Amino acid sequence: MHESKSSPHCQRCQNFIDAFSDYALLHAVKLYRLSVDIAPNIPVLPCLDHEAMLHEDIAPHAAMYIEDRQTHGLHEVVYVPDRRRIEIDIVSTTDEHTTESHDHLIEWLGANFPDFEIRINGPSWIRGDRRVARACRAQIPLRDVLIGKNFEHLKAALNRLDTVSGLMEKQSRVASWSVRTVTGPLIALAGFGSYNVLGLLIQPIGESGVQGLRYLVVGGLGAIFLYLGLKAVHLTEMANRVWKRVSEYNLILAERRGTNEIYDSTPSVHMVQEVKEK
Repeated sequence: MHESKSSPHCQRCQNFIDAFSDYALLHAVKLYRLSVDIAPNIPVLPCLDHEAMLHEDIAPHAAMYIEDRQTHGLHEVVYVPDRRRIEIDIVSTTDEHTTESHDHLIEWLGANFPDFEIRINGPSWIRGDRRVARACRAQIPLRDVLIGKNFEHLKAALNRLDTVSGLMEKQSRVASWSVRTVTGPLIALAGFGSYNVLGLLIQPIGESGVQGLRYLVVGGLGAIFLYLGLKAVHLTEMANRVWKRVSEYNLILAERRGTNEIYDSTPSVHMVQEVKEK
């Protein structure tokens, strides 16, 4: 359930977002169980990564896509008021900022929020973060989603990424069904071979040697099936994450397109500020 805007968590989150007005341009906000007042020209969407989870032990938080006014690097900053923690997710903004921009952000956060824990969320090899980031960026960069103006081109790029996501999911299904199909027959064959074929070697190498070979055969097949099963799960996880990235980008573009159509004739404060800076 979302907390009301008058709750302490929402008030602290509102103050945190407002504090970035001089440091960075706010391009989009993802909220999880929080209610915050955001300028009407800023896309606001749910945090899909956590809304999709069925457990309730995730603390309410707000994630912002911001652009450093000084270095023009894109960053995702996550504020968790209940834990007094600030997270910088460098996976979603891969190749969208320099090392200097990243260090500048950490320095600014440390100076302005000294009582908060600052945590860096880096890529995970197990979850395939780098492969997901490369697959998404190859079709449509995050910067284009946040500030691009050619919506027809952006929509076509998202359709391509959605196609890639669908193919990744089908590939994961093929891997999963392949493991299920061959597991039964191969285990039966291994059982037959280990107790009948290897039984012929009892006299040459002894009972203990045959028993060791049986353990080796069964254990080796088990390790192979475990690897193939984990690989299928890994492919499914990456396909789901690409799909969630497509959904997030679609929500951002939908809100940007709607607000642009409304505010084209009346430039927003955010747009005026960008013109002044240029």
